[in-house]
Amino acid sequence: MQCKEIMTIIEAAYPKSAALDFDNVGLLAGRSDKDVNCIYLALDATDQVIEQAKETGADMLITHHPLIFSPLKRITDGDFIGKRLVSLIQSDISYYAMHTNYDVLGMADLSGKVLELEDAQVLDITSETNGVPEGIGRVGTLKNTMRLEECCAFVKNKLELGSVKVFGDLDKKVGRLAVSPGSGKTAVVPAIQAGADVLVTGDIGHHEGLDAVGQGLAVIDAGHYGTEYIFIEDMKQFLQTRLPCLKVVTAPIIHPFQVL
Repeated sequence: MQCKEIMTIIEAAYPKSAALDFDNVGLLAGRSDKDVNCIYLALDATDQVIEQAKETGADMLITHHPLIFSPLKRITDGDFIGKRLVSLIQSDISYYAMHTNYDVLGMADLSGKVLELEDAQVLDITSETNGVPEGIGRVGTLKNTMRLEECCAFVKNKLELGSVKVFGDLDKKVGRLAVSPGSGKTAVVPAIQAGADVLVTGDIGHHEGLDAVGQGLAVIDAGHYGTEYIFIEDMKQFLQTRLPCLKVVTAPIIHPFQVL
């Protein structure tokens, strides 16, 4: 099966048109007519991931985060992005990214299900499909009201994390939860507007955390990777269901930093 045929199947479920304006999704390097027998799935196209893809004999690399965001004036081995692209092209590996189109049409609903939200609704609407709102994140009701400290333990368990960072009173009762996988700085306002007691997201800084708490919203920062690595297994199942003839290999779950 050729790369472009795989892209057609992916984009039928996750069209590029669903991506946000700033994004860069689709085939970013390599041949669309490449014959593909093995796909390697990862969250990021790191040096390690690219080497693993080559070692497994992958013909196609699919990541959530695009390696190319800003326009490039040259592709050489003189910088780390160029070096990775040269490696992919030399190895004849077609490289495909599905970022905010997947966030809107896959990750949002998936994260709500992982956290067992009831009556889940779109947190930050970005578009409508046949009158149905789509967008980033979900907000809904927890099955049981709990203390913020208990909610942290709940999130750690559901996302299989060793630690989280929390802003807010640990004794605060939380019953309505918003989740925005990835970088959630812009999710604070929608979460407050949606009446959430707590926001689960990543990449929350000092000021964003304090400002959220000051407006009555607790924040559980479960990490950018920690809230988005669920993409890997979900896309594996998607591809194996629709393309059983292909071998799908996934990158090992390795968090990019350690808490000592």
